[in-house]
Amino acid sequence: MKTLTGTKTHQTEEPEAFRDRVATIDEKGKRIWLFPQKPKGKYYTWRSLLTVLYLVTLFGLPFLKVNGHPLFLFDVTHRKFILFGQIFWPQDFFIFAVGMLLFIVFIALFTVVFGRVFCGWMCPQTIFMEMIFRKIEYWIEGDAPAQKMLARAPWTTEKLLKKSSKWIAFWLLSFIIANTFLAYVVGVEALRAIITEPLSEHIGGFTGILIFTSIFFFVYLRFREQVCTVVCPYGRLQSVLLDKNSIVVAYDYSRGEPRGKFKKNETRDKGDCIDCFQCVKVCPTGIDIRHGTQMECVNCTACMDACDHMMDAVGLPQGLIRYTSENSIQHGKQKFWTRRVIGYVAVMLLLLVTESFLLISRSDVGVNIMRTPGQLYQEQPNDQLSNLYSYKLLNKTYADKELSFRLENVPGEIRLVGNKKLQVPKEDDASGEMFIFLDRKQVHDRKTELEIGVWEGDKKLMTVNTSFLGPFKAD
Repeated sequence: MKTLTGTKTHQTEEPEAFRDRVATIDEKGKRIWLFPQKPKGKYYTWRSLLTVLYLVTLFGLPFLKVNGHPLFLFDVTHRKFILFGQIFWPQDFFIFAVGMLLFIVFIALFTVVFGRVFCGWMCPQTIFMEMIFRKIEYWIEGDAPAQKMLARAPWTTEKLLKKSSKWIAFWLLSFIIANTFLAYVVGVEALRAIITEPLSEHIGGFTGILIFTSIFFFVYLRFREQVCTVVCPYGRLQSVLLDKNSIVVAYDYSRGEPRGKFKKNETRDKGDCIDCFQCVKVCPTGIDIRHGTQMECVNCTACMDACDHMMDAVGLPQGLIRYTSENSIQHGKQKFWTRRVIGYVAVMLLLLVTESFLLISRSDVGVNIMRTPGQLYQEQPNDQLSNLYSYKLLNKTYADKELSFRLENVPGEIRLVGNKKLQVPKEDDASGEMFIFLDRKQVHDRKTELEIGVWEGDKKLMTVNTSFLGPFKAD
């Protein structure tokens, strides 16, 4: 497969062999271990500042509470999810489904417009790997050349000390991350109990912490960029979402080609690219951005900082590698509102309206009333008929509730089995059985539709529809 690489003066044809394999795997399928140089520059500084904000948010959210309740909780075992202080249960499946569709469409729209910038600036994998674990590695083992020398060196006392120090630091940090992850799942109080109470009482929780710690440790010690280039489907997804108007980290070949080494005091008759390979050396996924947009590129901007630094060093303008689009490079024009963008925006707005409606109309109480299967009507004194029903109530709030049922469309009576009250504890459910009594004269068909109002004191919460089974009447 071949591609045309445009320049200011001509076009040259070069093979795209680099696209035949992932940049970190050689032709024999063997892993190519990367030693990226430590980036520096304005974009790296901005990413470092945002990392502080992300870490404060990530590690602080489990401890934030609203009226004594978690702000966020994803309790899968109890099927309870708390988002921004609001409890959601499996009965709220449609809200989650529409919310997930909204998120997917937003990611697609974001990618169409800005490429894979989410990966480089917001993805937890990139943030932890490049902005925390990689910095620890630089601090202990040194920059890329020192790391290469250490990797090739025999196992001396110095190497053992540095490697063991890095492994211990990585393990401790992975342990902290695992505990934080578990706090989102079981809550801070349950996590505190796992940590402080006897191990024998929390074998499952402690095992979970060790498993997640081991996974994080393996990912950031060995697997690293393979998560982004091999496991994560987002890189392949962007291949079908990007177009020539998408704004990505791109090399301006019209300005940079033909490449040539820089010589002091020369009258330069080549492109601005001085072929220094600094953009390749700092890349955490091992690609050459000058080949064009590639699946492995996470838009981390390390190559932009490296290139700007070299342009300053040789007295050439910055921006040879920058956020831009293919059309902007070729024609100097950037078109934002394309048909694809308008289509995605329309779908996203539709989903947003639907999600807003579901959230606004969502009741604090879930009610399910069903006529007991297999049961016929019962003959009662005073020329009445009765049906047996089962009900289940779900309290989605943090306060206990006492409810009542009332027939709305026909005269009749509701009697709870056991004469108990409809009391539903907070964040819990309640169930039971009840009889509905109707006068025979009210039952005109085999099935009579009923409307049952659910009340909390003087406040009506909702209306539930069911049916009443009566005698069969021949024509």
